[in-house]
Amino acid sequence: MYIMLRPGPYVCSEWEMGGLPWWLLKKEDIALRSNDPYFLERTRIFMNEIGKELADLQITRGGNIIMVQVENEYGSYATDKEYIANIRDIVKESGFTEVPLFQCDWSSNFMNNALDDLLWTVNFGTGANIDEQFRTLKEMRPNTPLMCSEFWSGWFDHWGREHETRDTETMIAGLKDMLDRNISFSLYMTHGGTTFGHWGGANSPAYSAMCSSYDYDAPLSEAGWTTPKYFALRELMANYLDEGQVLGEVPEAFPVIEIPEIEFKEVALLFDNLPEPVPSEDVKPMEQFDQGWGSILYRTKLPAVKAGTTLYITEVHDWAQIFVNGKLIGRLDRRRDQNSIKLPAIPAGAQLDILVEAMGRVNFDVAIHDRKGITEKVELITEAGAQELKGWQVYNLPVDYAFVSDKQYKAGKKSAAPAFYRATFDLEETGDVFFDMQTWGKGLVWVNGISIGRFWEIGPQQTLFMPGCWLKKGENEIIVLDLKGPDKATTRGINYPILDMLREEAPLTHRKEGQNLDLSVETPVAEGSLVPGNGWQEVRFDQAVKARQFCLEALSAQDGKDNAAIAEFYLLDENGQPLSRQHWQIAYASSEETKGGNFTADKIYDLQESTYWSTKRGDKYPHQVVIDLREEVTVGGFRYLPRAEEGYPGMIKDFKAYLKMGPFTY
Repeated sequence: MYIMLRPGPYVCSEWEMGGLPWWLLKKEDIALRSNDPYFLERTRIFMNEIGKELADLQITRGGNIIMVQVENEYGSYATDKEYIANIRDIVKESGFTEVPLFQCDWSSNFMNNALDDLLWTVNFGTGANIDEQFRTLKEMRPNTPLMCSEFWSGWFDHWGREHETRDTETMIAGLKDMLDRNISFSLYMTHGGTTFGHWGGANSPAYSAMCSSYDYDAPLSEAGWTTPKYFALRELMANYLDEGQVLGEVPEAFPVIEIPEIEFKEVALLFDNLPEPVPSEDVKPMEQFDQGWGSILYRTKLPAVKAGTTLYITEVHDWAQIFVNGKLIGRLDRRRDQNSIKLPAIPAGAQLDILVEAMGRVNFDVAIHDRKGITEKVELITEAGAQELKGWQVYNLPVDYAFVSDKQYKAGKKSAAPAFYRATFDLEETGDVFFDMQTWGKGLVWVNGISIGRFWEIGPQQTLFMPGCWLKKGENEIIVLDLKGPDKATTRGINYPILDMLREEAPLTHRKEGQNLDLSVETPVAEGSLVPGNGWQEVRFDQAVKARQFCLEALSAQDGKDNAAIAEFYLLDENGQPLSRQHWQIAYASSEETKGGNFTADKIYDLQESTYWSTKRGDKYPHQVVIDLREEVTVGGFRYLPRAEEGYPGMIKDFKAYLKMGPFTY
């Protein structure tokens, strides 16, 4: 099996921080994926170790490595050819000098950092217009071999969002199109999998953490099972075998077992099992306490608090519970940009506990500088002003098995407070299994000392996959950390996954019931028509305008139908340069499709060209989307990317654009 090695140092893959180590963030001024000397020094150390292990496996030395990638999709991060050249040189210094080096990006941005001495490949997903994806590459290098280095066969899941799938027929059509043109491709993914433990990453903006299951709707499932998509792929590939080649037999799936209900009878309350605290006058992020993952507890004493006082936290990364004298006051969820809570009347000297769980670090864009816990400060805000809280005791609660097992477990059942639960179960035979976590709240699971992933009642994932090789005949141990509290402290092993049971407490759409945008009193800063076609289009305004909110009103579609869609969207400054989207929020969207997939309006700035905002089927034009920029900027135009499919479905034709300093009227 030939290998295209893609060592990074940044790899994305929806992995925590894109594969970069958290301890880089201990350096407060670190500039990741840049010419920062500290970052390049650590990258060189890493790549030298990779070279020691793998350089001798280049095909020229009798191994099976035929290509090596330099960085990964850097055009979606920055434009800096000097940085790419530095990474290229580090890759060569580590010993990869005898096989082609390549760089991958999207068709819309691959020229931003393209180096003359590297091969160029393009990444895109099912349904993409193949001609359009390779058009610029063929123009720039008419004799180059063409390759889709990531053909996205499915997509990954986020907590609180619908389970993702991609159409089989559309995937097969795209692959056939490339095969018939002698275009190479690599499926991402051919085999789905699992992001065990705490390693799942997150997207931003808006912050959205990944599920543990990385089934991806791939041809081979999370557990390695064949699917209808696999057999359709196999049937297609059979048509392109060399003379004399035959397809091998499909291996049998690993055996799957069931485990009867396991009742947890040992409990260790988290607040009764705290480690020694670290005193800190100021709040600091988790990394400054030399902690990479898990939860962190910030504790201090409160002054006298009047009812209605706001507790304001800058910033919550990522899911916090607020306790006063041990009583739960409320929860804050970064996915919803929640960072404040109203307090009841509290006497002076009361104990304030802020328990923050770190979900995955952002794995895309500059938001990968994603420090965990509370990143800046905690304040009490009244009409008189803000009072910063000081004098903290900080408790580090890591995810290590040694930490979670070394607790004072006592006989007991479920608790509404954060707690560890422990049980054992006996097996006569081992096999792959899916632990059913439907009755639990939010947390992590360890089986036989191995962290098998996160659970969260909101779904869509409700099971955790356990490979049979990690189970053993006889007694097995399972530990559950539930930060929210279970409805029932039991689990069972079932022989199938549950990946599409969404139980979100509130929709993540961007229109309140009965809410309607009123543009009758507004004057557009620009109006006109877009030109039909795939690829980016740019609109410049006659005059740049200062604003905090932007509205795009779509009046009609290129195909004359009802649907409107946007894959990616940028606002431009007065010089035509893209403005930062890091703090954007969708203030309003007239229509969003959430039944057949995740097509909410925040997809227009998620840095994923294969995802898109799409209006609900049957909703008619006009369609509007309002962006809260959350800062004052000068806007001189916008860039619009329609869907990548042939025929650019949902592409907007006629539009109006509005800018305001204050909010729009509803």
